[in-house]
Amino acid sequence: MSKKVANLIDIRIDKLTRSIENSLTGEIFETDISIINLSNIKLIKKTQWIFDWHKELFDNTKEVYKLTTINNPTIIHGLISLTDKGDHIFMNLIENAKFNKGREKLYKGVAGNLVAFACKLSFEKNYEGIVSFIAKTQLIEHYKETLGAKVFGNNLMYIDTKESMILVNNYFKGYNYDKL
Repeated sequence: MSKKVANLIDIRIDKLTRSIENSLTGEIFETDISIINLSNIKLIKKTQWIFDWHKELFDNTKEVYKLTTINNPTIIHGLISLTDKGDHIFMNLIENAKFNKGREKLYKGVAGNLVAFACKLSFEKNYEGIVSFIAKTQLIEHYKETLGAKVFGNNLMYIDTKESMILVNNYFKGYNYDKL
């Protein structure tokens, strides 16, 4: 019997922005996050991503969302796979598009935007903003510092209500979760 290995979140939060920011010009672009389903699976070309996002899409326990800009909804800047655990949201995978990785990345704030979306979804489902994920060991301190995430055990981390409020209020206009 083979042992199933959990996906580890392996992405650096480069900058918490109000949206996404062009690395060269500093220009801010408003974003949209929407679900990807089997009818628009062609948008995800396997060669452009490290993870197998088609596998995520065919798993009926997961939902995959894409981050685009309002002005150009055909270019995907990042993807996130989420599972509704009934009392919180679990981040299975998160990935920046190739052009948003490394020192030469075109846009900053993609990963932060996607994590903030997971927090927003948790609030919308009345889970108090709770989001969990399994982090690579070398990134645990990074997630503590950038997201305010806490360690629950081994590499399992979670973002609590207060930290989720900060992320959601930063990224999403019109949402104000300060009444919790």
